[in-house]
Amino acid sequence: MCGIVGYVGPQPATKVVLHGLKRLEYRGYDSAGVAVPAEGGLAVAKKAGKLANLEREIESSPLPDSGTAIGHTRWATHGAPTDVNAHPHRSDSGRVAVIHNGIIENFVALRRELQSSGITMTSQTDTEVVAHLLGRELESGSELAQAMRTVCQRLHGAFTLVAVDAEHPGTVVAARRNSPLVVGLGDGENFVASDVAAFIEHTRDAVELGQDQVVVMTADSVEVTDFQARPAETTPYRVEWDLSAAEKGGHDWFMRKEIFEQPKAVADTLLDRLTLDGALKLDEIRISPDELRRVDKIVIIACGTASYAGLVAKYAIEHWTRIPCEVELASEFRYRDPIVGPSTLVVAISQSGETADTLMAIRHAKEQRARVLAICNTNGSTIPRESDAVIYTHAGPEIGVASTKGFLTQVVACYLLGLYLAQVHQTKFGDEIAAVLAELEALPEKIQHVLDGQQQALDLAQELVDRPSVLFLGRHVGYPIALEGALKLKELAYIHAEGFAAGELKHGPIALIEDGLPVFVVVPPQGRDMLHDKVVSNIQEVRARGARTIVLAEADDPEVEPFADVLIKLPKVSTLLQPMLAIVPLQLFACELATLKGHDVDQPRNLAKSVTVE
Repeated sequence: MCGIVGYVGPQPATKVVLHGLKRLEYRGYDSAGVAVPAEGGLAVAKKAGKLANLEREIESSPLPDSGTAIGHTRWATHGAPTDVNAHPHRSDSGRVAVIHNGIIENFVALRRELQSSGITMTSQTDTEVVAHLLGRELESGSELAQAMRTVCQRLHGAFTLVAVDAEHPGTVVAARRNSPLVVGLGDGENFVASDVAAFIEHTRDAVELGQDQVVVMTADSVEVTDFQARPAETTPYRVEWDLSAAEKGGHDWFMRKEIFEQPKAVADTLLDRLTLDGALKLDEIRISPDELRRVDKIVIIACGTASYAGLVAKYAIEHWTRIPCEVELASEFRYRDPIVGPSTLVVAISQSGETADTLMAIRHAKEQRARVLAICNTNGSTIPRESDAVIYTHAGPEIGVASTKGFLTQVVACYLLGLYLAQVHQTKFGDEIAAVLAELEALPEKIQHVLDGQQQALDLAQELVDRPSVLFLGRHVGYPIALEGALKLKELAYIHAEGFAAGELKHGPIALIEDGLPVFVVVPPQGRDMLHDKVVSNIQEVRARGARTIVLAEADDPEVEPFADVLIKLPKVSTLLQPMLAIVPLQLFACELATLKGHDVDQPRNLAKSVTVE
């Protein structure tokens, strides 16, 4: 959560930082602020609300010209989103300013210590204590870098900190622990940010900071050490996408653009997955085939939408490999004393690779000697670095807070993992794996076909815009799609929406059915172990009680048509792959419904894209 940008170079720093914050506003938009070290000390501007409020403030009262600045967009944790609680925060003397992403867990004790020494707190944030601690170290004679190292060793929790010192205006110092921070390497200028999107228009060369590291950045140099001042190794990398990928491209919302990018994202994730002899290969698999053959249990850990991708994966992986597969919410995993060990493969799914709950869960799994494989969209992020293997999705930047192409590419990566394990365990013949891969490679065209029929979902949103509640039903792999469809409405439209396993309908949820209630039903393809007929029966049951049935089914399914008030026809695919098509109309519907209600689709209330605190 929270977006952080720092800049040192020849350009007007305030302008560079504000542009960077605009690209990071998806990470937090409760308040925003900028600090500029200049003649006479630090100049700070900060305002509650979205970034536009800060931009208007700076337009009316410009900050001093400078080649150095730091900026922040906030997702509030400690203290309400007010002008006072907005970052940056300054030390008691006003010499140092600091911005922060994360939570300082021991801030109460530190705050009490500072107050007892005579310092008056002006905010309710945990971040302010860091500013005062840094200021105290500077007053004792330390330079900012050493002050940062000293203070970080006293902090508990997850944090990224970026600071400037009024007496050394050409330097930015930053540190990280369990929270993302990336350095952008320019020509005579350098950047730090929570995400490469902040500086992609200036440079595509980057360095991801490791755990417990501090970076000292000037216009011409970048020096990285650990918290004990020992030099740290870094691995530069080049960002694969460019500025155009972070623009809306003519769409009203980033989310809508990202929905329409899904055919390409799926195709890119499938690209180059075969060896010359036709065997399936993955990205960075640092687990030997012998070790994988000893795996007798798989545990998928993820949060939110990623956990629903994991639920889809469970059906596919168990079917193809015959290995038991559990799906756990990462936020619950380490608190229930899970049974994992050397023969367990833990699969961590995270779009950002920085999700705090998931990161803590994989560390717990590794303590139990389990092997960890990450599925991630962000090269160089923490979760892949700390895992034994990684499958990268190639979705490109996803700016909309509600995940769309991130979800589809995660499901594709899970399919690839299942097929790879089937290849290693020899539970599927080579031609069987090749047949599934061929069907996967045909999916982008079929997803595009669904997108081409978007008008039906848009019209449906217009019709249902005033409904206060919507239900979703599915069986087998349709059940996670029901959950994800409901989540999208909660995130974007702020209405009651619930997803249920259709077989559970008569065990309670049917009591919710009333006249006119919209019920979306995902119908399995025909001929799948009687599942199809059972779901058709469920449709009749809710329709008999007055529900308005919106049915997603194969285009050539005549048995469904008599019972569907609205029929959304999907291209024909095998059952396990149907989620890749069924979710697309639900994404379009949620996006349009929120638009019609006048909500900010890309920045829904109370949410942030990357949850970097537990």
